[in-house]
Amino acid sequence: MRSRVQEPSAGWLRLALAMLLLFGAVVGASGARAQSLPDFTELVEKVGPAVVNIRTLERSRQASAGSGEVDPNVEEFFRRFGIPLPGRPDSRRGPRGDDEPQQRGVGSGFILSADGYVMTNAHVVDGADEVIVTLTDKRELKARIVGTDRRTDVAVVKVEATGLPFVKIGDSDKLKVGEWVVAIGSPFGLENTVTAGIVSAKGRSLPSENYVPFIQTDVAINPGNSGGPLFNLDGEVVGVNSQIYSRTGGFMGLSFAIPIDVAMNVADQLRNKGKVSRGWLGVLIQDVTRELADSFGMPQPKGALVAKVLPGGPAEAAGIHTGDVILQFNGREVNNSSELPPMVGAAKVKEGASVLILRKGERLTLSVNIGELPGEEQQTETAQGKPKSKGERLLSLAVADLDEAQKKELDLKGGVLVKDVASGPAQEAGIRRGDVIQMLNNTQVNSVAELRNLVKNLPSGRTVAVLVQRQNGPLFLAMRTP
Repeated sequence: MRSRVQEPSAGWLRLALAMLLLFGAVVGASGARAQSLPDFTELVEKVGPAVVNIRTLERSRQASAGSGEVDPNVEEFFRRFGIPLPGRPDSRRGPRGDDEPQQRGVGSGFILSADGYVMTNAHVVDGADEVIVTLTDKRELKARIVGTDRRTDVAVVKVEATGLPFVKIGDSDKLKVGEWVVAIGSPFGLENTVTAGIVSAKGRSLPSENYVPFIQTDVAINPGNSGGPLFNLDGEVVGVNSQIYSRTGGFMGLSFAIPIDVAMNVADQLRNKGKVSRGWLGVLIQDVTRELADSFGMPQPKGALVAKVLPGGPAEAAGIHTGDVILQFNGREVNNSSELPPMVGAAKVKEGASVLILRKGERLTLSVNIGELPGEEQQTETAQGKPKSKGERLLSLAVADLDEAQKKELDLKGGVLVKDVASGPAQEAGIRRGDVIQMLNNTQVNSVAELRNLVKNLPSGRTVAVLVQRQNGPLFLAMRTP
């Protein structure tokens, strides 16, 4: 009697086939994901030799009693983040003369040309008595500082050598958010350290850095990375690593690089002229808030609001007025006030530029002859004054006319001094005692009498713009009328 082997049913066959197909799909997807991740090994081998370590030295200063040698990387850490370091360290290797150099910090850089031009950050070499450039083959070469530019934090140094490996310059404008980028540098003195990440954002504006539209990345950057290159996957330099945002002093996922087109423009000027010239418009600007946009009749807040036109500047000559909103510069959209300074700064001095403005609801295109940005000390604007006459209460404000002495002291042609601010619309708008009201609802204010007439004709329940002069400069405020 023969036994029978039961054959699998058609249902079981279909189930097994489906499981095999599913397994293959999972394996294939995993392989595809693995293949999509970049391999940086060839890139690093190709560009790594052009990245250098920069060590700066300074003449020894009188050290505090009993202090010991401080590691240069720790000192760079303190200096980079603005933390005072008590005294200068004594040497454990015996007494030193006052003229003998001591190490003060470390940074990174990259070679621009085979004849020894090297780019780094200005803060890396600023104040150094000697600069030592260390190549990947361990050669140490003394460098001279060709020039530095603090406004962009770019510096160029030169070593006497030939046949050096050098980087290829890319186009930072073509960078896309989400694109892979690689940094090579010397964090804490650890030479040729490679980190990678993606571009997090472009065109970032940082406090007191008006002329650099920073590239934001999540590439790990730490003290010592400053001045090192940021590469794209083609091995081209697209940025110069400059700053990080941190609450602890270490990397927290936010790092900022100077776009290479900005850095190269500065480097070329430093090499050719020894200084950097920038375009200048001659205005003080601020953002357009939603409330201010409503007062100007704009559908959405955008552009750069002119808070003051500096006398004798290109903007005044071109007919730009306080209260104008700059919407375009040389055909480029100005979405935020922070976008305008880099555009103007990059414009060629003594050449014409077109400016599209919004003035009292109308769009006008003006031609302006770009001037040269003066030194920082020439741009300081202050407003101070003491009330010397009786005031009048308007919109919960006590105000007074300016006398001739005050106008001369404040460098103003007119305005109304705020003596006191009580609870009400002005206080809610942010107007303070000591402010000088210069414009209300896009109309110039020269006296208390003019202010009174303007207040009488203000639309009720609307947001109006108020221009005030404060100690640190002019400022537009949005005030909601009763």
